[in-house]
Amino acid sequence: MVEPVLLWRRLVGAQVRSQLQYRVSFALDATGAFLISFIDFLAVLVIFHNVHRLGTWSVREVAFLYAFSSISFATTDLLIGHFDQFPQKIRDGNFDILLVRPRGTLFQVIGSDFQMRRLGKALQGLLVLGFVIGSLDIPWDAGRVAMLVVMVPAAIVIFGSVWVVGGCLVFWTTDGGEFTNAFTYGGNFLAQYPVDILSTWLRRFLAYIVPLAFVCYFPALYILDKPDPLGLPRFVDFLSPVVALVAVAVAGSVWRFAVRHYRSAGG
Repeated sequence: MVEPVLLWRRLVGAQVRSQLQYRVSFALDATGAFLISFIDFLAVLVIFHNVHRLGTWSVREVAFLYAFSSISFATTDLLIGHFDQFPQKIRDGNFDILLVRPRGTLFQVIGSDFQMRRLGKALQGLLVLGFVIGSLDIPWDAGRVAMLVVMVPAAIVIFGSVWVVGGCLVFWTTDGGEFTNAFTYGGNFLAQYPVDILSTWLRRFLAYIVPLAFVCYFPALYILDKPDPLGLPRFVDFLSPVVALVAVAVAGSVWRFAVRHYRSAGG
């Protein structure tokens, strides 16, 4: 386990050093990512310019959801956002090269790219989070601090698992990129808002099929000390780490199944 982590650090370190050779370009790219993400937050402010609350949620509480979703998704995008280019590897046959190397194919795909400019997205989310935590009257205790620490890694694993499962579609389709984006980038958008304001079928879909409700919504209910408008048991608020473990297990199984039945670009 230690050796793959060290190898990943070497691969990422080489890419980071390469990108920082062009500091002005990096600064412009990161600033652009920051500003584009800020436009998403402006959409939240525009909504609350016309309404005072979304269900039982105030603008600061929705901003709390937005901040955590943005930080988690931006970090996931930093780590495996290049999965968007994975269909091209299948079409041009470059994935076949990974099959003959003495490392797992998923590890090789994940370690193939690391774009530092995506840090701009995470920074924007951190700034919103800092403002929101300072303005909300949160009853901090050991449990809420622990939840605050755990929810981001759990959310990253959930987002990443959805990305990997979606990426596997390309093994059977010509290009499933747009379909996958509906659950990755679209999922990030949905996770920024309270699940209880959505229609019943969509709430069930986000809770039981693509578990994006566990990215921010349920942990936020506990941290903000809010009763669940859906009336679910309180223990559901603590299930994000468990859901993350199940999600990564499913993603790994789907990936192994897809690779095992892969017949090469010319097969």
